[in-house]
Amino acid sequence: MVTDVKLPNTHKNSVLLTYAFRGPTVNRYFNGALPTQKGLDKQTPRIEDQTMFIRAYLRASTSEQDASRARSVLDAFAVEQGLRIASRYVENESGAKLHRPELFRLLNDCEPGDVLLVEQVDRLSRLTSSDWLRLRGLIDAKQVRIVALDLPTSWTLTAPADEFTGRMFAAVNAMMLDVLAAVARKDYEDRRRRQAEGTAKAKAAGLYKGRPANKTRNAAISSLLSDGRSWREIMDATGCSRTLLAKIARDRRLRKAELEAKTID
Repeated sequence: MVTDVKLPNTHKNSVLLTYAFRGPTVNRYFNGALPTQKGLDKQTPRIEDQTMFIRAYLRASTSEQDASRARSVLDAFAVEQGLRIASRYVENESGAKLHRPELFRLLNDCEPGDVLLVEQVDRLSRLTSSDWLRLRGLIDAKQVRIVALDLPTSWTLTAPADEFTGRMFAAVNAMMLDVLAAVARKDYEDRRRRQAEGTAKAKAAGLYKGRPANKTRNAAISSLLSDGRSWREIMDATGCSRTLLAKIARDRRLRKAELEAKTID
């Protein structure tokens, strides 16, 4: 339940803040003038609780997968925890790549104390150790808190806590994040290895045909390239990955070169 409440702006030194109070039966989120008159100062929230936006990150590896699949799960978690998701960032990019425009747009939008909410840690990272350290460094520099549904220790980061408890859970959470990020990377590498072994075996037996191309989508991508649309516009319109777009663009250049060569002959 979300309740908007306006506090009276009765003091010339009042300032506008956004903050949250959590009670035993209801959670209230509101914008209001911070009361500074005598007798109301005990309602003032602590600084660390004054502005906390929940930003959900939803990722799938390919355009064939539904990146929005986890939305209902994240929404249900937010309701259960008495939170409200301020914005959602959805993209189809591999978690093994550091180049993810929506993730970096999310981080760019964040202010210190905001929460990056994900269904699982592997939605955030299947990165190599060096790339994960780079991403963690950026997240830490922005003072963004990561909350993952598969990491219960992180759930406490959305609730007010004293300094000792907050630091203790932040340290535990950081360690567990590193562990789960390493597990996600290992799982990614194991799956890639098994796929390569299976492909090699199928090729040796003459059974490998590869993944069938989505001809309708690829034709649309080629048409958009012909129209001079930017890669970002094409990826947004078709949901294709940058890798697929690069392949189609390369194939177009090769066909064009072949046609020009035949014309000269």
